[in-house]
Amino acid sequence: MAFSRPSSPAAKCLHLVRLGELASRSELIEATGLSQPTITRAVTALVGAGYVTERLDLAKSNGRGRPTVPLELADPEAVHAGVSVGTEATYIALFDVKGHTLTCVDLELPVAKMDQDDFIQHIMAGLNRLTASVGRPLATVGVTASGTVTPDGRVTAHNLGWDNVPFGPQMREQFSVPVQVTSVSAAIVGSELQSSRDLSMPSVLALFADDSIACAVTTENGVMPVEVSRDDLTTQGLLSAIGKPEVRTLRDAVTNPQHQDVSRPALDRRARGLGQLAGELCETYHPATVVVAGSAFIDDPLAPAPFAQAARETTGSKVDLRMLPTHTEMVRDIARAVALDLVLTEPLAVAERLTARR
Repeated sequence: MAFSRPSSPAAKCLHLVRLGELASRSELIEATGLSQPTITRAVTALVGAGYVTERLDLAKSNGRGRPTVPLELADPEAVHAGVSVGTEATYIALFDVKGHTLTCVDLELPVAKMDQDDFIQHIMAGLNRLTASVGRPLATVGVTASGTVTPDGRVTAHNLGWDNVPFGPQMREQFSVPVQVTSVSAAIVGSELQSSRDLSMPSVLALFADDSIACAVTTENGVMPVEVSRDDLTTQGLLSAIGKPEVRTLRDAVTNPQHQDVSRPALDRRARGLGQLAGELCETYHPATVVVAGSAFIDDPLAPAPFAQAARETTGSKVDLRMLPTHTEMVRDIARAVALDLVLTEPLAVAERLTARR
């Protein structure tokens, strides 16, 4: 399952080291609850794989015992690709294991109007150009898309005009590296988990509202997509409710002064409907945090207030709500999360595959 919590000793150590400046073995023992020999073996493996380096220059003497040698994240040569598929533009970026963006590009591609194979070929070509520009080997590829995704990476998304499109299989055949394909909402949750130092990671639920509605929540095994059938809360559902030919986009609905007597009530109903949906999901899954994203919240500045009120009224209790404030931030975060998912979950396996390819 995508975005599993770090489970192996090596994955737990890498998670903690990459989120801090420096760490010691004793700090890793305390944070993970693992034994000293287990941590020693995990750190040795991570150092050997090139993920972690020992700062011998900062070693501190502890009397008669061995000196404390701080650990920090290394800069492995390999890079990790993240692809965020949007309805009008697709973002492709390369990241290092820390999550720094090495290079990126936005491809203006109206997906629903394109042949599916042509679209995937554009993505492959764009990724090949980025990889060639940095001159570093590609270790993993991650892709996010709206709709539903099968375990092997086939995407069905009505807003993209896709039905069981084999995105994952085609990318694996092209690049011969591990490929992870997830929904947008799952990647939003994954981004939250990857940035938390708490290995137990309190539960998170993500609600994405745009041309489609999507939801995902943490489980014991990873991030689980939650099926939400609410076409009335999509952008197209909003426009149908407004029913004015001149109001063709969400921006029209928010800014067109001639139809605000119809548009504004419809926008408010949509915001409250999303809030009620979020509240119902909270009652079912009991998350500690709800993260919301998408144009329904970003492009309508009046939507967050009625959304939050309806969410709290529906649950009958206080809910920790957080909104990703911009489309750019969301796209960057989910591309990074899906790019790094495989290496953070199975760092040693990814390193072994990369070595075998050389």
